[in-house]
This record gives sequence, structure tokens and C-alpha cells, in this order.
Amino acid sequence: GGWGGAVAGRLETRLSRRRLAVLAVFSCYSLVNAFQWIQYSILSNVFAGFYGVSFTQIDWLSMVYMVAYVFILGLPSRIASVWFGPTEVSTACAVAVLGNQLGTAIGFLLPPVLVPNTPNDIDLMAHNISIMFYGTAIVSTLLFFLTGVVFEEKPKYPPSHSQAVLQTMPPEDYSYKQSIINLFKNIPFVLLLISYGIMTGAFYSVSTLLNQMIVTHYEGEEVNAGRIGLTLVVAGMVGSIICGLWLDYTKTYKQTTLIVYILSFIGLLVFTFTLDLGYLIVVFVTGGVLGFFMTGYLPLGFEFAVEITYPESEGTSSGLLNASAQIFGIVFTLVQGKLTTDYSPRAGNLFLCAWIFVGIILTGLIKSDLRRHNVNSGIMNLDVKAVPVDSPVEPESTTLKIQSAL
Repeated sequence: GGWGGAVAGRLETRLSRRRLAVLAVFSCYSLVNAFQWIQYSILSNVFAGFYGVSFTQIDWLSMVYMVAYVFILGLPSRIASVWFGPTEVSTACAVAVLGNQLGTAIGFLLPPVLVPNTPNDIDLMAHNISIMFYGTAIVSTLLFFLTGVVFEEKPKYPPSHSQAVLQTMPPEDYSYKQSIINLFKNIPFVLLLISYGIMTGAFYSVSTLLNQMIVTHYEGEEVNAGRIGLTLVVAGMVGSIICGLWLDYTKTYKQTTLIVYILSFIGLLVFTFTLDLGYLIVVFVTGGVLGFFMTGYLPLGFEFAVEITYPESEGTSSGLLNASAQIFGIVFTLVQGKLTTDYSPRAGNLFLCAWIFVGIILTGLIKSDLRRHNVNSGIMNLDVKAVPVDSPVEPESTTLKIQSAL
């Protein structure tokens, strides 16, 4: 009985060659999505002047755009689990998240270059804006067709024991409603849901309001604001990959998540109190440190969630994490934006620091039960056999034979 008892006989696991193409196309598709999220808010003063609207309305454009985000942000852990083997799953998830971060990085870098602030020449500004819009549309359309050609729901053979077990479950046994109920009964997941929302929401808010914060203290430095945003995200990309590789190597999910959370809190405090010193180089350094840890946390949260919620669908747990991130992101952006406008950037950042401290406490309370890892390691009593035919990752010597008690 139960999901473990459904496995009879032996199941093959192989790595599909298509998995790298799926990961590459998804990363590009996520990149373009993230670029469009940040392309307005990094030029908030330019667009506010050109369209005759307020900064708040520009911020709302980024927030409304997040509606489309939920269809993409939940996929990294799903793609990693369905297509990649147990020794590469966390790295694959980090690479999938990387595409999104790279899009944000390009969104910080390219718009200020394509659309410089030329208030004395509105026609030139209109021409520059149209070039940016047409370019985005062309790239998005190409990726739309590529996605249709390359993507498949799943490979012919499961890539890991945990996926093989899930695929033996009859489809009628799966209920989306029951899966949601199970997740909300899972206390460690609920704690992670809130702490992930706080951290990622804080990152969204800092990214959205970065231009406003920098220009408050460094007038006329729109291009450098974009470069600081780029530094923040590129450092985060490095952080993501390092965290993904570290998880694949150590499987220390809770410890790594908690340490990265604490370092993000320290990073934001340092960023907050050095922002108004008058030295842009200091802001570059502190922004980079902040990005390294805050963005490095994203794949950690996804992978930790999949571990503690197995055998529930990765798509469901990731979807809930992202819903939490969007809710916190919208609230944080509105409140921090208001505090930044009415008081100072420091007031807005300290508001985020207080919430991240709450997130540290919640993360410390999470019970680390690595269910997926236990199945892949053969700790759970399941009969699954790996047959590494075209697998460069799982050599013959690692084949597991786990005899069923049935």
C-alpha cells in the first residue's frame, strides 16, 4: 500500500540527451521574462517623465507583470527533478534559476544604455524606447517557437529512483487538491513557504527600487544604478551555481539554507548603512555581497522544498513558494517604496531587515527530513534498479538494488 508500495519489479533509470537542450531553452525563455520585469523600473525616472506618470505607477507595472512570472518561476525544480539524475539535480535547478537572474542582469545593464535620459529631445527618447520594445518582441517570438520544438513533458526513462517511483503511481491516485492539503499539513514546508517568501520578496523589492535608492543619494547616476543592479545579479548568479554544486556534493539542505539566510541579513544591513557614504565603489561592493547571498538562496529554497515534500509534485511546491514570493514582493515593494519616498532609503531597507530576521528564526525551526534523498540512496524500502545506458553520471558501480519487502 501507499506510494512506496506501488513499485513492483525493477525500474530503469537513464539520463536523456535532450535534457541539456530543455534546460538551455528554458533558461533563455526565463531570461527574456526577467528582462521585461526590470526594464521599466531601472529607468523609472525616464519613463515617469516620458509618459507623465508617477514612480508608484512604474512600480505597479513591474508588480502587475509578476502575474506572468508564476508560470515560469515554478519550473526550475520541476525540470531538474524530471530530467536530471540525483548527482546533478541541484546544479540543474541552479542553472535554470540562473537564466532568470541573467535576464535581470541584462535588464539592469541594457535599458540605461539603449534609452539614455534625454529630456531635451523627446523624439530621440521615443525612438530609443521603440527600438528596445521591438528587440524584446523579436527575441520573445523566436523563443516561443524554440520552446514548442524542444520541450517535452518528460523523458522516455526516469532519470532517478525517486522519479521512477513517482511514475509508477497511477494518474488517478494524484489529486491536485489533496496535494495542496498535504503540503499545508507539512509544518516544515509551511515554515519554508513563509521564509522563502520573505527572502525572495525582499530581493524583488530591492531590485525594483534600486534606481530610486541610488538616485536619491547619487543624483544623475542612472547608468551606475543599472551597473550596481548588474553587479548584484551577477554576484547572485555565482552564488546560485556555488550553492547548487554544494548541495549536490553535501546534501546539507537546512544548514546551507540557514547560513545563506543569516549572511543575506548581514549583507542587507551593511548595504543599508553604507549607501549614503558618498562612495559609489562601496555601493558596488556591498550590492555584490548582498546579491551573492540573496540570489544564491533561490535554488536552495526550491530544492529544500522538493526534499521535504517528496512525493508531492515539484511543480506544486514550487508554485506555492513563488506565490508566497509574489505576495511578499508586492507588499514589500509598496511599503518600501512608500518609506523610501516619504523618509529615506535607509527606512525602507531597515523594514526589510526586520522581516529577514523573522525569516532566519523560521528557517531555524524547519525540521530537515530529506525524503527524496532517502529514496535515491536506497534508505527507503523500494525496489528500483538503475540501468545507466547512456548515463555519463551514474556508472555501473553505483547501481542500486533495493529489494522490496512486498
